[in-house]
Amino acid sequence: MRVIAAMSGGVDSAVAAALAVEAGHDVTGVHLALSPDRQQLRSGSRGCCSVEDAHDARRVADALGIPFYVWDLAERFREDVVEDFVAEYAAGRTPNPCLRCNEKIKFSAVLDRAQALGFDAVVTGHHARLAGGELRRSVDAAKDQSYVLGVLTPEQLAGAAFPLGEMTKERVRELAAERGYAVAAKPDSHDICFIPDGDTRGFLARRLGEQPGPVVDALTGETVGTHGGAYGFTVGQRRGLGITTGDQRPRYVLGIEPVSRTVTVGTAEQAEVGEVRTALPTWAGPAPELPFTAEVQLRAHGAAVPCTVSAAGDGGLRIELGSPQRGVAPGQSAVLYAPDPVRGDRVLGQAAVDLAA
Repeated sequence: MRVIAAMSGGVDSAVAAALAVEAGHDVTGVHLALSPDRQQLRSGSRGCCSVEDAHDARRVADALGIPFYVWDLAERFREDVVEDFVAEYAAGRTPNPCLRCNEKIKFSAVLDRAQALGFDAVVTGHHARLAGGELRRSVDAAKDQSYVLGVLTPEQLAGAAFPLGEMTKERVRELAAERGYAVAAKPDSHDICFIPDGDTRGFLARRLGEQPGPVVDALTGETVGTHGGAYGFTVGQRRGLGITTGDQRPRYVLGIEPVSRTVTVGTAEQAEVGEVRTALPTWAGPAPELPFTAEVQLRAHGAAVPCTVSAAGDGGLRIELGSPQRGVAPGQSAVLYAPDPVRGDRVLGQAAVDLAA
C-alpha cells in the first residue's frame, strides 16, 4: 500500500513509520505544522508540534530513507480545534481537543488530502487496534487511546492504520532504541498542545477576558465566593475553587451557567450522576439497535462503567450508568464499548454529553 506516516516527532509515530516501512509499504512521512509560530520551542514534555519536533521527525524519516514533507495545517487547526475549544468553554462545556484534532485534522484534513494524492491510508502512532475494520483498545491499557479515536467513522477507520496497538509502550521504546533513534527516550507529550505552559485558565482568560460572577453552594443556596470567569472551572473540579463554606465538607463543581456566569458547587453526594443525555452519536460501525447494554467511558483517563443505552427522543442517547459517577461534564465524549473477553473491548461509537443528572 501507499501510505502517509503522520510523524509528530515522538517515539510512537517514529516506530509506527518504521514498522510500516518494514512491512513493505510505500511510505511517505508527513509532519503537521499546527502552530502559527514556526520557531516555537518545546518545553520539557509539554505540548508538541515545535520546531524541535519537526527536526526529530525529519531525522527518523532520513534514517528510514523515505520522502518527508511538512504540511501546514495551522489555519485549519486554529479554526477546528483551538477556536472550538474556546467556544466550548465559553458556553460552559468541557471539550476534549485531542478528540477534536483526531476528528477534524488527522482523520479528516490529512486523510482527505492523502487519498486525493493517491495514498491508501494514514499510519499513526496511536495506541489502539484495528481488527476487521473494528476499533479496539490497545493491549497496553495504561496507554490506550481508543477513547480519543471513538469519534472516527467507519470510512475514516478504513483509511487508518495503528501498528502499535498490539504492543506496550515499553516495547515501542525498545524498538526505537534498537533502531538507533534519538527519540527512543523522548518524554511523551502531555497537556494541551496549544497551551504548552499548562495554564488553561490563563489561556482562556486572555482569549475571553474577565467575566466575574458568583459561586453558589447548592447545599445552602448561599453565595460562597466569586470568580473572574466561569470558563476557569469544569464540572467535577474540587481544587482551586476559592470559596468558604460553613462546614468542612469538600465541594465540587456541579454546574456552570455561562449567561449568568454562575458556578454552582456542592457535596460529593450531589456531584454524583446516574444518567447522561447526549447529542447525536457517531458510530464506529453499523448503528446498534436500541436499547442495548455496553460499557461507557466518560473521560480520556477514566474507567469504563456498565451502562444501558436507549434513545433520548431527539436523536441523542440516554445512558443509564451502572454506578454513580462524578465529574461528568457537558461537552465531554461518552465513548461506548462492547466488552469482548476474547478479542478485547470494541468501540461502538461516541456522543457528546449534553446533560448529566
